[in-house]
Amino acid sequence: MPGAVQYGCCRLCGASLSKTFVNLGMSPLCESFLPASEIDKMEPYFPLHALVCEQCFLVQVREYVQPDHIFSEYAYFSSYSDSWVEHARQYCEMVVGRFGLGAGSEVFEIASNDGYLLQHLLPFGVSVLGIEPAANVAEAARRKNVPTLVEFFGSALARRLVSEGRRADLIIGNNVLAQVPDLNDFTAGMSVLLAPAGVITLEFPHLERLMVENQFDTIYHEHFSYFSLLTIDWLARRHRLRIFDVEQLATHGGSLRVYLCHDESRHGTSSRVDELLAHERKIGFENIESYTQFATKVHRTKRQLLSFLVECKEKGARICGYGAPGKGNTLLNYCGIGTDFLEFTVDRNPYKHGRYTPGMHIPIYPVSAIDEFQPDFLLILPWNLKSEIVKQMRHVGSWGCKMIVPIPDVEVINPRDIET
Repeated sequence: MPGAVQYGCCRLCGASLSKTFVNLGMSPLCESFLPASEIDKMEPYFPLHALVCEQCFLVQVREYVQPDHIFSEYAYFSSYSDSWVEHARQYCEMVVGRFGLGAGSEVFEIASNDGYLLQHLLPFGVSVLGIEPAANVAEAARRKNVPTLVEFFGSALARRLVSEGRRADLIIGNNVLAQVPDLNDFTAGMSVLLAPAGVITLEFPHLERLMVENQFDTIYHEHFSYFSLLTIDWLARRHRLRIFDVEQLATHGGSLRVYLCHDESRHGTSSRVDELLAHERKIGFENIESYTQFATKVHRTKRQLLSFLVECKEKGARICGYGAPGKGNTLLNYCGIGTDFLEFTVDRNPYKHGRYTPGMHIPIYPVSAIDEFQPDFLLILPWNLKSEIVKQMRHVGSWGCKMIVPIPDVEVINPRDIET
């Protein structure tokens, strides 16, 4: 009998990788939206094969493409989600009050995008600096008067900032940790930059929610890792950091906000930390079999969604997409949903208009195209914004259009049933 296939080493603890979490086949980069001039050219595909480490239980995909290729120009602008901007505003009010931030405080946001968050700290007189590798997105932040450094964050940049006399009272990392191939260098950099009494807050989708709610479309090449609190605790301890609080959030399908400080810091540890760590152990997050069973759920959802779409098309239904998020491209490519199912999709982000989704080459139009075409169904691809989208597009029910939510299972929403 041949031995187990080895897939390299864990990016957190260095152990050999051989266990599959889920294999989604070959897929293009999910944010590589194509202009019309490129859709008849060869497109690079890479294995979208998520693995799980048997030592630290980090779920991860291998690094097939360098981050500077993925993120030097980026199609995702945070400010196009009203609910996400409001989430950021509420967060800023909270941290100002909880940690006494004000004039003289220094706040750094890693992967600060278009200034969606740091703009809310400016009225408090806080000194802010965004660190964002995508120049096109950073320019949008500067137009909001948010100072932004166009670089990747790591230990070298942290040491340079410290040599310039800068230390962080607060480091913010929202939905960036998953996009970091070198977790140890990144975390070491945060430890270097953090002032002795400073705080780090990290937000990221919670692996438990991904597994329980079958959110397989959140797996893509731009997301190298998928975290439980247990793996964050492992990572923090390697760099003499300590988790002193954790919150469970509804954002992005269910996320954690983790609060870190230096190991010797005086920040008291909330009971919520030990409670969630104990919960994760209880549900099997230190048992490899808990992870290897996930793929069965994914295969079932693919069959269910395709069966529903085929039935609709056989009845002559016209279907369009709503949104062109990265997760949508994982779903479309894994399920093989192209223009034979979707006439087009729409997005609020003008950057994507006139382009085509990677792999399936579905055209992307402004949202107004929905009213012009009047489809029978809208397939909601950014399902994590389901409530926001249903409210925004409730009027499509006037011509009998219904909405399809594909995750965790196929759900059909009639907008006429939604209360105003």
